[in-house]
Amino acid sequence: MMNKWTVALAATGVVGLASAVLAEESHPVNTLLPATTLSGYVDTSAIWNFGSGHNQAARFVNTGNDRQDGFNVDVVKLALEKPLDEGTWSAGYKTELWFGPDAGIMPGSLSGSDLAVKQAYVALRAPVGNGLDFKLGQFDPIIGYEVADAVGNPNFSRSFGFALEPLSHTGVLAAYQFSEVIGATAGVANTAFGKINAKAAGETIKSYMAGITVKAPESLGWLAGSSLYAGVVDGGGGFNGSGALASKKDSLNLYVGASVATPVKALSVGVGYDYLANGNGVGSYGNAISGYATYTLTEKLKANVREEYATSSGGYFGGGNDEKFFGSTVTLDYSLWANVVTRAEFRWDHAANGASAIFGTGAKRNDYSVALNVIYKF
Repeated sequence: MMNKWTVALAATGVVGLASAVLAEESHPVNTLLPATTLSGYVDTSAIWNFGSGHNQAARFVNTGNDRQDGFNVDVVKLALEKPLDEGTWSAGYKTELWFGPDAGIMPGSLSGSDLAVKQAYVALRAPVGNGLDFKLGQFDPIIGYEVADAVGNPNFSRSFGFALEPLSHTGVLAAYQFSEVIGATAGVANTAFGKINAKAAGETIKSYMAGITVKAPESLGWLAGSSLYAGVVDGGGGFNGSGALASKKDSLNLYVGASVATPVKALSVGVGYDYLANGNGVGSYGNAISGYATYTLTEKLKANVREEYATSSGGYFGGGNDEKFFGSTVTLDYSLWANVVTRAEFRWDHAANGASAIFGTGAKRNDYSVALNVIYKF
């Protein structure tokens, strides 16, 4: 069980929740730093797409067109970490490496390679009040209900909202936990073009981000542990492919999400809303809302449901201008083997804009698929 401060920091973005879960299962490494731990996973899948053709609405690479109708090795992750301790001048670090086809889309990927530096940062704590924490380097984004690591999500496939969010940042992020109820983050990062350390040529424009979390205290009874989060990322300006300043219109991400306990102990619900402006040209927009429900059927079996609706004017989801999509996903998660996540998933996507279908030949506006996801964690 994670301690209450770890959960609070996870909500503010200083500690990724998926990373915190993995850290609970990580192992000491025999190095000069005995507090260093090794963890990771092997993520595999098999997907069958109903009917002819297998074009997909853009979500994430793990369910892209090339992953349909076959077996896949998605990604292998190795992580080394020395977490912050309770000391007033605490220091640590984290390095996460991705190997495999999923790695190629990450900002830290090597050109033409299935290797990526997903995270690489130094963590510092200064004795200011309850402790002011910093990350300096490459770190995960501070917004979003879902994360890049499939093991940290309720479903195997990603949401439409995930497709609108940044995948990482290179910069500095500060976080402060005012109490068990309220925490906040703020940071500045490079305005990058998909790679670590990438910057606009001759320009000093940066990306700015901030977030705030409100977490329900134990005194609220069955609502205890519920959280509300809001975050913003100002993308720092519109640039062309060569790095020259092309527009004063910044890309802008806005996110609001909540995770809520219910009076039914076995049931938890959540919601996430994403908005992206100027992400695919000046004046373009995309937005998506997702609702989540998890019901624990038995000690080993959970059912996760996601319902979502997304629109876009700039082809964010691969369907051209004026997109409208509905999505429905049902995932059964059965824990049979130790350290293994085993999930079966059914997903239906519907193109609702009345334009030409994107899911294949003819008037195919509906896409149905089933997937098996097996992940070993270590």
